[in-house]
Amino acid sequence: MTLYHDTLDRLGKDICAGRYRPGQVIPAEPVLCAQLGVSRIVLREAIKGLVSKGMLEARRRTGTVVLEQSRWSLLDQEVMIWRADANGVDLALGSDIMELRRIIEPAAARLAAERASPAELKTLRAAYEAMAAAVDGQGDYVAADLEFHSTIIRACANPFVTQLQSVMSTVLRICFERVAAVPGGRAHSLPLHRRVCEAIESRRPSDAGDAIIELLDDAERDMRHLLSLNANAFRTPAQSASVAEVQKRAKQELAPRNSQEAAEERHDRTVLT
Repeated sequence: MTLYHDTLDRLGKDICAGRYRPGQVIPAEPVLCAQLGVSRIVLREAIKGLVSKGMLEARRRTGTVVLEQSRWSLLDQEVMIWRADANGVDLALGSDIMELRRIIEPAAARLAAERASPAELKTLRAAYEAMAAAVDGQGDYVAADLEFHSTIIRACANPFVTQLQSVMSTVLRICFERVAAVPGGRAHSLPLHRRVCEAIESRRPSDAGDAIIELLDDAERDMRHLLSLNANAFRTPAQSASVAEVQKRAKQELAPRNSQEAAEERHDRTVLT
């Protein structure tokens, strides 16, 4: 990773983790350069990168301001990764991802049943069999699950949807890892995956779409159940520690600023009286 990408990555994660909040002016260049250990040229390029992703906006006489999340390029792969790395997957993000999957995957499954090549059908079957083997304790279930869903997206033969799948892959891996941890969840979802696989293999578009909707219903129930028990269920210990550290640093940075503002206010009152 280059110094530019490292700086971009650190600032992006800090914004996603809430160190710099919407409407807040980020620290001045000399302060950020000292904190990050980079030159002004590197910092300015990283800030330009975040501006292009809709996360920051340079304002004359104000400084560089963090924008509302609704302005961010949420389908940008780096933004997706930063959100997942900074906070894990909470109920809001998980629900948004499930809605996106419901919009895309049933239609993709129907198209895959019509368009999948013999090689893609073979890959889909191999992914399903790898999932079945993993349920019996042999192999990586999550990797096989990702390959299964990725193959369906590729087989629909729509380049725009294919690129969207690559953006989703990081967050989907986090979801699959957590949902797959539900006791009995893997064995329970395996027949649902088989139904999807067989419907696509036998060129039954309607059945393929219906089967994947049932699969998504099941996955969402597991996700909501996990998050109802533990709001941090989709956050790794490293992510929890990272968020706590970001919040601690933010408070340390704000303390001197608040103290200075309070002193200036007291001075103004003294002058006025």
